[in-house]
Amino acid sequence: MTDTTQAPPRTSGIADPGPLGLGAFALTTFVLSVFNAGLIGTGETVVLGLALAYGGIAQFAAGMWEFVKGNTFGAVAFASYGGFWISFWYLLNHIPAETKGNDLSHSLATYLLAWGIFTAYMFIASLRTSGAVASVFFFLTLTFVFLAIGDFAEKTGITKFGGWLGLITAFLAWYASFAAVTNSTFKRTVLPTFPL
Repeated sequence: MTDTTQAPPRTSGIADPGPLGLGAFALTTFVLSVFNAGLIGTGETVVLGLALAYGGIAQFAAGMWEFVKGNTFGAVAFASYGGFWISFWYLLNHIPAETKGNDLSHSLATYLLAWGIFTAYMFIASLRTSGAVASVFFFLTLTFVFLAIGDFAEKTGITKFGGWLGLITAFLAWYASFAAVTNSTFKRTVLPTFPL
């Protein structure tokens, strides 16, 4: 006789949240980086909706699903960068009117530098994932560092270079997302991710 009071064993029916997290990160990074690289004159307001909804909430949700799947790296990465985009949205919407000049640029530089430090140690951890993911973290570290230097020095040329690095980062993240979702859909390796 079977014990009917026990719940049946749970099986993980959760799809891989990685492509969602990478896609959300890539698209939001792309739009902001186009602005940072100086390819468009305005862009902060355009990226705000993406920063909150896709880069922020959707990516944060991907991080929570990674926790459920037992993927510590994915959980920390997606939840953290989801938090980054939500905080970025809040920051740009709530800059005090009296904050100007060095105070503003140095505050933003400190914020970007802190994210650069976090990204640098996540890059080290990413060396146990795949070449596709590790390349995203490598270029993202450079992006944050150059954007921080640009704000500390108040040099638009350095910030623009950081924007171009951000564009490279976005395309690498899109590739990693595209490879993961395509390989999952086709049930075979269509696009290599270069496992490390």
